[in-house]
Amino acid sequence: MPEWLNHQNLRLVIIIETILYASLGVTIFGIAIWLMAKLAPFSIRKEIEEDQNTSLGIIMGSVIIGIAIILAAVLK
Repeated sequence: MPEWLNHQNLRLVIIIETILYASLGVTIFGIAIWLMAKLAPFSIRKEIEEDQNTSLGIIMGSVIIGIAIILAAVLK
């Protein structure tokens, strides 16, 4: 093991990697949600908030959970 990679530096490397991977995951997650909203032929916000479309809420929640599971597996 290199001399510079002692216990303190290893912890710092782990913290930096964690922050980078978390940032990457949140960014990809945000892009995926933005893309879903742009590709929908209707206003998702209007359908869920004003029209109380429970089915769309369930579908959107399922898609969000699916994206989160994929990102967790990829970034692990």
